[in-house]
Amino acid sequence: MKVGVTVPNFGPAATAESLRAWAAVVEDGGFDFLMVGDHVAATPDVTAAYPGPFWEPLTLLGYLAGVTRRVELGTTVLVVPYRDPLLTARSLAGLDQLSDGRLIVGVGVGWAGDEFAALGVDPSRRGEITDEYLDALLALWADDVVSFAGRHVAFTDVDTRPRPRRRPHPPLWIGGNGAPARRRAVRLGGAWDPLRSPAGWLRATGLPALQAAAEEAGRPVPALAPRVVLHPTAERRPDDDRLAGEGRPDQIRADLEDLRDLGATHVLLDTHRDAASAARDDHAAQRALVEDAARWIRG
Repeated sequence: MKVGVTVPNFGPAATAESLRAWAAVVEDGGFDFLMVGDHVAATPDVTAAYPGPFWEPLTLLGYLAGVTRRVELGTTVLVVPYRDPLLTARSLAGLDQLSDGRLIVGVGVGWAGDEFAALGVDPSRRGEITDEYLDALLALWADDVVSFAGRHVAFTDVDTRPRPRRRPHPPLWIGGNGAPARRRAVRLGGAWDPLRSPAGWLRATGLPALQAAAEEAGRPVPALAPRVVLHPTAERRPDDDRLAGEGRPDQIRADLEDLRDLGATHVLLDTHRDAASAARDDHAAQRALVEDAARWIRG
């Protein structure tokens, strides 16, 4: 099971120097991958949760690809309806090529109503737009010249080169805790990427629901690649009142061992707590937490 870290690409402390330092902590700490979040228009509903400045993830990953050599790089999650799939496909293929095949594409449908309005996208249709854009994305990665006809996007004889380095395409993770995300992961064959779930929820509820969705569709059960918090505490937290990855270090290690037992291929650790902490946090303190976790997670 690979273990990665979210790099907080938002907040006053998210300077270029800080982002470089984050990449070094992840790579030098022996972690396997890093991921960054996605927002395009920092509307009030976005900044209420993720204070600005907010670095655009694909631009940032291109930079981080140049200052790292080993770790995989990804999005958690890229909001699919925000970008034309022709642009998304080309940007991600270029990232995969320029990083020597280290890209992971985590995708989701989004949630921020003000941001959808600023971008001129109907949020009530974000699920169907996501499904069609993902179909277009996979088609664009599958051949050198591609045509596609859909309800939300259509194009003819587009030269897609350079295509991604990894074939048939970079690993695709489907973010979200609900049934639509599970069905989307099953349909596309991508990993399911549930986000910040309660302790024990995946074993008791999430994974059985994923297996049921796969059985209903007559398709294989997707891989499991969850994002969990990294919130160590001095006191033991009751399991019925904590997120996976929250509590004493021994509780967090037990959570990771449980995920390994469940067959998780990747686990992403997320230090973000809330908007107030992001607005005041010194990223150096968060990086120190991650450096410390690197020593005790496998202990």
